[in-house]
Amino acid sequence: MFYTSTRDTSVKVTAAEAITNGISKEGGLYVPCEIPSVNREFLVQLAQLDYIGRAKAILSLYLTDFTDAELDYCVGGAYKEGKFSSPEVAPTVELEHGVSILELWHGPTCAFKDMALQLLPYLLTTSAKKTADGKQIVILVATSGDTGKAALEGFKDVENTNVLVFYPNDGVSAMQKLQMCTQEGANVSVCAIQGNFDDAQTSVKEIFTSDAVKAKLAEHNMMFSSANSINWGRLVPQIVYYFSTYCDLLNQRKIELGEKINVVVPTGNFGNILAAYYAREMGLPIKKLVCASNANNVLTEFIESGFYNKDRDFYTTISPSMDILVSSNLERLLFHLSGENDVFVKDCMQSLFKDGHYTVDKSVYEGIRGIFEGGYCDDDATKATIGKLFKEKNYLCDTHTAVAVTVYENYLKKTGDDTICVIASTASPYKFSPAVLEAVGSKDAVGDDGFEMMQSLHTITGVPIPEPLAAIQNKPVRFDKLAQRNEMTDVVLDMLGIR
Repeated sequence: MFYTSTRDTSVKVTAAEAITNGISKEGGLYVPCEIPSVNREFLVQLAQLDYIGRAKAILSLYLTDFTDAELDYCVGGAYKEGKFSSPEVAPTVELEHGVSILELWHGPTCAFKDMALQLLPYLLTTSAKKTADGKQIVILVATSGDTGKAALEGFKDVENTNVLVFYPNDGVSAMQKLQMCTQEGANVSVCAIQGNFDDAQTSVKEIFTSDAVKAKLAEHNMMFSSANSINWGRLVPQIVYYFSTYCDLLNQRKIELGEKINVVVPTGNFGNILAAYYAREMGLPIKKLVCASNANNVLTEFIESGFYNKDRDFYTTISPSMDILVSSNLERLLFHLSGENDVFVKDCMQSLFKDGHYTVDKSVYEGIRGIFEGGYCDDDATKATIGKLFKEKNYLCDTHTAVAVTVYENYLKKTGDDTICVIASTASPYKFSPAVLEAVGSKDAVGDDGFEMMQSLHTITGVPIPEPLAAIQNKPVRFDKLAQRNEMTDVVLDMLGIR
């Protein structure tokens, strides 16, 4: 299995090279040269395995330059007993007849990013030994909330790595900020920026591809890589849990082998739903992928019209991990649906950078409409769904999951498509206690003490507070730097001590 770039199909690298590099030198994203296919027998065998076994089976199709022993080491280390609070790692829980929730937040940072970022350090260090032995790997991350903490936790004190995280100062929840700013580890650094996530992400990409910065790192035997989903090593583990939830539905006798399901994913950067797209293309029986957005509905408009426009009002919402207007992983979808047309993709990305928008041609648009549906909701609808789910189903969800549930309900009303459905749940409700408290009818959702609000939410709902969040209360704040966007390059060099 080899990988090419969305912006230059002459590129041909191994999985280890793609993971180590993070992003192709001209700025394109790595994609597999071919998508492996699976059959019904494969699904039958997969359903008999635990999560570790399922992950090995899927990853072995993509990481063909990894030995069996290396895959055992990587996957076994990431998902070993005790790392996730659920023995199933990513359990599938029935919400009501025909609708299940895929809970992806039982890891050490209580967000779905753990599903990949507990594995990525193993994949990256194993890859680096194959391709960049002896170099210090600098993990550069822009985060809208969850990726930063998950990367910091996954890579803390990992030998020959440094982790540098930038987040929008006013664009993450108080609990997300505290998780990052109290992070332990000798090789981690965190900095807030004035601006939104797109500002942070754009600057990180610019730093990544800066010849001057790369030369500076090379002088000190360092090289960049990424823990964002622009890195194939971050994206490929996410394919696994869509196969796993299908196997769970088979084992729970909710579906028959070969029966199609719909999948609903709350997403801003498009990575989580793109992983479901890859699973579908491999042969997993998925009928529709429903892309759920908050008030920053750039993806909804794109799916409905084929017109992508980032020059629009930006909203700070109660589902901050989706407050994104530039969806990086969409580039990979454009590449596949355009028949691997790197010139087309490059033109789209240049137009987005220069003009703030692009429009896809008819064939790409028809490809999108054949697979995807889009929908969005505002904060009021999000809170109403949280309250309704808890009152009627005794199920407490976070704000991002509530967006997905709302969008699914609207999709069902619009289409009447009652295909068995799985909704991806991306975070613990306790990461967003103020909004969730308000949604379940409490008047205590005020003030600055997130821990008091977590306790109030527990008292009202009886849902246990995740231990990793409760443990933050007594940790000292280590990182409190705030920088302007144009200062980020200097901050990176300062963090590394090489300015």
